[in-house]
Amino acid sequence: MIIPPAVKKTDTQNFQKNNDWRLFLYLLPYARNHGRLLLLSILLLLPIALANAFQPLLIGQVISLILQEPTTYGFLINLPLLKGLFILQFSLLIILTIRLLLTGLQAYLVQVIGQYITAEIRQDLFDHVMSLAISFFDCTPTGKIITRLTSDVEILGNVFSNGAIGIFSDSFSMVIIVGFMFSIQWQMALLLLLILVPISVVIIFFQKRYRHSNYKSREELSILNSLLQENVVGISIIQLFRREQFNSQLFRKANQRYVRELDTTIFYDSAISATLEWVAIVAITGVLWVGGSLLITNSLTFGILSTFVFYAQKLFQPLQQFAEKFTVLQGGLTAMERVINILDEPIQIPDNANPRFSIFDSQLGYIDEIVTNMEFDDNWHMGEIQFENVWFAYKNNNYVIKGLDFIIKPGEKIAFVGPTGAGKSTITNLLCRLYEPNKGRILLDGVDIREIPQAELRRYMAVIFQDGFLFAGDVKSNITLGDSYTIEEVKQAAENTNIVSFIEQLPEGYDTPIREIGTNLSGGQKQLLAFARAAIRNPQILVLDEATASLDACTEALVQQALKKLLQKRTAIIIAHRLSTIRNADRIFVLKCGELIEQGNHEQLIRKEGFYNTLYNLQMLGK
Repeated sequence: MIIPPAVKKTDTQNFQKNNDWRLFLYLLPYARNHGRLLLLSILLLLPIALANAFQPLLIGQVISLILQEPTTYGFLINLPLLKGLFILQFSLLIILTIRLLLTGLQAYLVQVIGQYITAEIRQDLFDHVMSLAISFFDCTPTGKIITRLTSDVEILGNVFSNGAIGIFSDSFSMVIIVGFMFSIQWQMALLLLLILVPISVVIIFFQKRYRHSNYKSREELSILNSLLQENVVGISIIQLFRREQFNSQLFRKANQRYVRELDTTIFYDSAISATLEWVAIVAITGVLWVGGSLLITNSLTFGILSTFVFYAQKLFQPLQQFAEKFTVLQGGLTAMERVINILDEPIQIPDNANPRFSIFDSQLGYIDEIVTNMEFDDNWHMGEIQFENVWFAYKNNNYVIKGLDFIIKPGEKIAFVGPTGAGKSTITNLLCRLYEPNKGRILLDGVDIREIPQAELRRYMAVIFQDGFLFAGDVKSNITLGDSYTIEEVKQAAENTNIVSFIEQLPEGYDTPIREIGTNLSGGQKQLLAFARAAIRNPQILVLDEATASLDACTEALVQQALKKLLQKRTAIIIAHRLSTIRNADRIFVLKCGELIEQGNHEQLIRKEGFYNTLYNLQMLGK
């Protein structure tokens, strides 16, 4: 088990490479997809802000009317007191009703937009992850990817619903309120405006610290999810080797690191709220102090003073919401940055923009050849594989494949043998373009496989690994894998691979449900379905990577009998450790430390008395 380290300082500095404008530019195309809803939600902000600003004004007029102050509106002075109060109260009720209705509608719209955007980003992220090379998954913990696709993407919905739109709404509301205040009494308005300057500096400081802490906490959450995923998948090994306590301790340490980082994030979030609460009290106190002085000198009326007290509350209420939403926005931008880091991950094995060669047509199924802009003689056949000076390293210059040169003729049965780590499975991965060679090239029927669309290349061949992987679904869907094969074709594939009896023994036959990764089937049963999965696709090249290692002797005999039919008129690559299973191969390639050191059929290699002969004698001696 890999023990994940704590998040390093250098890791947390990566988020600073992307500025907020660049992050918003990533979100902009998604917002444009819902431009009408977004425009409507923004237009609703004006009547909401106006209704919000009129409330203190009407309350102040109620007080001025009762006290018969000179600041009372002229049309109210000549009316009876009760009638004037009724008009003001009714107007206030209408404004409150309109504000509540429009606020509810606007909040609903931005939430809907946020969820649409979240779903679209999640889909794009999933599609991009599925197109990345295997090398990306080799060095990226599964839990980290899952965190990006789930919780990080989920937070992005708040960037629009509670973040960007909310901040714009609160800012707009504050501008309207400030405008109303200056139109009534500029000295009091200036006082409140000046208080905003230092508080803004404090908020910006706390927000930067919050962003930094939030990034670290999200990284620790990724590590936590990776540990969780690893322990769930490896639960049988954990229990067999009594590692429960040890793994629990590892998880506890990771959990504690996450809680510490989360506590720091909560501290800065709380600091912002507490600061704003304190400043709001100071602002109201300042209004009462300055307003009281002006009231004594008859420069201000009770109605206007009351209006400004309410305006102070109204001004700092959106400011407080602004800070809270800005915190949400910072968290969303942190999540967005983490998502963008995945979206920016280059596709290391792209398809050629102008492919020269097409092997498979999805509408017509498998066809013998579709060749464009190329010419071949009459003796040309499908299935020739050529490695030209191929070098490959998983990392740095630690080459596991070194200068491979060989040609496999169409229809030829080739076996790769050698000790563990010799590079046998790596050759298969390179042929399927799961990895790209560092040097040299691989040709399929004379065409560089980099010029063949990957989907067609992989339909052209079938690979059966030692461990058959199954998806949640049923037996039939695990054979077809989403392709439009009929049930008759599925049954024919099962019959061709001699596994009909096995499927018929299942509770519901071809409709038998299969749990996640096939936990309700044995390893051998899963492998049998992998053979049917390959057979139904009628591949021109078949790769068997220790494909029969998990089968019992009786089942293996049936499969070997089926393989004789399946391998006819097909190029075959067989990787096996049991040398007795590849004695009938047309040629055997012997690998050692990534180099091809011997080749020939079984009898030729035995007569050479080289490395193959040594391996064969050791296995025979063991038996």
